[in-house]
Amino acid sequence: MRAVVFEEFGKPLEVREVPDPVAAHDGAVVRVEATGLCRSDWHGWMGHDSGITLPHVPGHELSGVIESVGGDVANWRPGDRVTVPFICACGRCAACARGAQQVCERQEQPGFTHWGSFAEYVPVHHADANLVALPETMSFATAASLGCRFATAFRAVVGQGRVRPGEGVAVHGCGGGGRSAGVVSAGGGVPGVGLACAPRWLV
Repeated sequence: MRAVVFEEFGKPLEVREVPDPVAAHDGAVVRVEATGLCRSDWHGWMGHDSGITLPHVPGHELSGVIESVGGDVANWRPGDRVTVPFICACGRCAACARGAQQVCERQEQPGFTHWGSFAEYVPVHHADANLVALPETMSFATAASLGCRFATAFRAVVGQGRVRPGEGVAVHGCGGGGRSAGVVSAGGGVPGVGLACAPRWLV
């Protein structure tokens, strides 16, 4: 397959042919139809993440079609349209058991703990715990754009902030995450919430 690869942190990336991934016994291989580009990808490329080993293929916001599944996968078949949480869970630890997969004790992340979605195919481990079905009406580009920024914003506003109708939300810094928090606050997750957004200029 073709993939974007870097051999050294902070050095130029190049598109090259690399081996196709193989689905683990409980995993899947997804044919990437769309992928996001996140600030986290820049941090990984710069060497700010100790979990990355070289050479490396970045990318952790993706959507696509299942190409193959392992023998132990129960809920997915080749041809299914899917996306993936930007933090993938094991599905078996105490955090996963209480529905807090985003803080899984054995979490993984395509594009960081293993090769990611800047490629034609990406492996997803623990497919039954991590794949999310896409409705036919949602484009692959839209699904990929919901990954890191919207999931983080939703967790912040709804899960951690527990914002309720009638309350106000102030967003300081309106980059991707801040704008997503605004969408969630203003009706995407908490109807009736007042919103103030203060831009932060980045230099």
